[in-house]
Amino acid sequence: MIDRALLVLADGTVFEGESIGAPVRGVGEIVFNTSMTGYQEILTDPSYAGQIVVMTYPLIGNYGTSEADIESRRVQAAGLVVREVCDQPSHWLGTARLRDYLRARDVPAIAGIDTRALTRRIRSGGVIQGTITSDEAGEAALARLHAEPSYEEIDFVQRVTTPATYS
Repeated sequence: MIDRALLVLADGTVFEGESIGAPVRGVGEIVFNTSMTGYQEILTDPSYAGQIVVMTYPLIGNYGTSEADIESRRVQAAGLVVREVCDQPSHWLGTARLRDYLRARDVPAIAGIDTRALTRRIRSGGVIQGTITSDEAGEAALARLHAEPSYEEIDFVQRVTTPATYS
């Protein structure tokens, strides 16, 4: 059975796809990344805090995930959008499928989206807030999205900074 998910943009645009992450709601600035590899590094990179990352390469997850490929102790991105997720990864360091990695870390993600069309939309229309949800209708998700603080109102430096000094 395929679990349905929605990607709802602040302008009311709704994309329907398959939930491949945790069944939680993710809210953030929609950004895109054109890398063919490095999805785990992207997800854990603090510079992506509070952002929903759209991967333009059409197949993501083909080498699985590995603790050797993390950039920080947790996933920083607010969500992930892909065209297709690979459920049979192949790499000697891979320890889990991407969807299992996302679910274990409570990260919402959606597959089945035309990520290249979405990227063109972002490039031509500019930065936009969005939400990934698997338990709301589009109108309800849009209303909740508009009630959220804007990306500029949130101190992401404070969220990603370590609480203790290094020595």
